[in-house]
Amino acid sequence: MSDVHEVRVAGIDCGTNSIRLMVATVGEHGMHVEVPRIMRVVRLGQDVDKTHRFADDALERTYRAIDEFADVLREHPVDALRFVATSATRDAENRKEFESEVEKRLGVRPDVIPGTEEARLSFLGATSVLHTQFGDQLPPAPYTVIDLGGGSTEMVIGGDGVDTPSDQVAAAFSMNIGSVRMSERHLLSDPPTRDEIDQAVADIDEHIDEAFEKVPAWRTGTLIGVSGTVTTMTGIALGLREYDRDAVDGAVIGFADACSTCDKVLTMTRDERREYPVIHPGRIDVIGGGALVWNRVLNRIGDAVHDHTGRVLNSYVTSEHGLLDGIVLDLGRRTLSAR
Repeated sequence: MSDVHEVRVAGIDCGTNSIRLMVATVGEHGMHVEVPRIMRVVRLGQDVDKTHRFADDALERTYRAIDEFADVLREHPVDALRFVATSATRDAENRKEFESEVEKRLGVRPDVIPGTEEARLSFLGATSVLHTQFGDQLPPAPYTVIDLGGGSTEMVIGGDGVDTPSDQVAAAFSMNIGSVRMSERHLLSDPPTRDEIDQAVADIDEHIDEAFEKVPAWRTGTLIGVSGTVTTMTGIALGLREYDRDAVDGAVIGFADACSTCDKVLTMTRDERREYPVIHPGRIDVIGGGALVWNRVLNRIGDAVHDHTGRVLNSYVTSEHGLLDGIVLDLGRRTLSAR
């Protein structure tokens, strides 16, 4: 498989809306991707916010993707595999059935991680590529990473690069808000009504208030956004005709452009969203909820920075590297150190 100086590992990120696989070698010089990210929208978290159970059809969609991943892993044997499950699985009362079925199909049991661990791994993934994205002209620390998922949104801030390393987590919090959860809970009309939007904003702001009690987001030097919602909003803000990973990764987007884009997507009908190839078909019905969460996060963090320090934070860095990269890099380092 691999020599003593590197290991080949695989990570699976099983979220509320999508499931993703990546295979990479990890060594002393970093990580080299061998099988690029494979993503399937399976909506595992369908109605979990309401029923607290996985729906049968959601499980079947997810098992089909897992079988596909098993075929890939047979072609690319690895030294270690970690299957990480997040918000939807944390909330599902019938998760044991799911965990057992995954173990039967993949040979590894899902690791249902808490939100704080999800935040740490997302932060690791996002900050690990800053030198690749920006070279020696690194953006200012501290870095705040927002991982906006389907069921939860993680907010995590690192050190200032002076007293503590900029890639070291200083504080993290997981909010139970996300694109699927907000869409299913509040944005039921097509397009959503003003009252539905107002109720969702109140819900989102309540969670952000709670996050701010744990995470000093006002210290943010650079805001980094990861996840499908953020990258999709960036693609639309850039005016891309179709999704372009290279154009999106590392793109710096102003808050004004981002919030305008979020407002536009939020108030579109589903048919109007289908006219945008940048929006993955599996996100059509939930991207509005994600756009609203992202809009509120940007506004609230920008206001917090200005209110506490007088500084102006008016842009964010988009990253294609988040939880999945963190899972693989962390697993590779631990596997290597155990040799």
